[in-house]
Amino acid sequence: MTRRDFIAASGASAASVLSAAAMAAAPVPRGAPFGPSPSPSDDPAAPLARELKGTLKQSVCQWCFGGMPLDDLCREGKAMGLKSVELLGPEQWPTLEKYGLTCAVATMVKANPIGRGFNRVEHHDSIIKDLEARLPLVKKANIPAQIVFSGNRAGLDDKQGLENCAKGLKRITPLAEDLGITIVMELLNSKVDHGDYMCDRTPWGAELVKQVGSPRFKLLYDIYHMQIMEGDVIRTITDHKDAIGHYHTAGVPGRNEIDATQELQYPAICAAILKTGYAGYLGQEFMPKRDPMKSLRQAVEICDV
Repeated sequence: MTRRDFIAASGASAASVLSAAAMAAAPVPRGAPFGPSPSPSDDPAAPLARELKGTLKQSVCQWCFGGMPLDDLCREGKAMGLKSVELLGPEQWPTLEKYGLTCAVATMVKANPIGRGFNRVEHHDSIIKDLEARLPLVKKANIPAQIVFSGNRAGLDDKQGLENCAKGLKRITPLAEDLGITIVMELLNSKVDHGDYMCDRTPWGAELVKQVGSPRFKLLYDIYHMQIMEGDVIRTITDHKDAIGHYHTAGVPGRNEIDATQELQYPAICAAILKTGYAGYLGQEFMPKRDPMKSLRQAVEICDV
């Protein structure tokens, strides 16, 4: 399931949610063919294997954890050292406050889903209207960033799409600057998950950041997506560090755990991120194949370099 599919299905029945929660709580059979054990403990609520350094603030995206109730994810995540649960809407933000957490990135506005974005001028008025209503709420909730999307190509030339995106974003960045909110456009792969999506390469996104010319517009660099599209992750984030405002994780291939069962070396990547001087959040956005909380705890430890 992609993030888009999950959001579309967010009105699923309570029975489905309870079923997902029950699955999350089920023990993982010993000897199951899932690669290295995610933790020395079989108890997902057990303490971390070591005290976290906390040099990289970590967050988690609820959508990819099987509909786990937000209260449960907040409670478990807080115990692991997470600072945020992200890609949530205004109705969910009060729950985070109960646990002393923030929402590192507010979820999409209605007029700007992944496939319908800033790359077409005819979409600008509706997107801007939604963002003008959303950004003051983001500010009031002390949330640092708001996500946006380029939209799909649908036959549109990349150069024209970039010009259109810049034109639309320049209409909303003055408000973002006044409020101190960073608008982040996500880089997504168009090869596997989001066919035809326009903002699918870092150089294209970095040029957009340059053309918009606002300190309050940056890229959401999704490590999973960009490994699929272009690889060379550490060099890319080093070269384009000033254009990046947020990071997401997931294992390649499959978008699953970020451990030794996949091809990316997350300790090295996280060390490179810190070396750029980045002080924002790293959002865990993988879809666990094993016990979700054990896998999340393992991911937190892997990225704490």
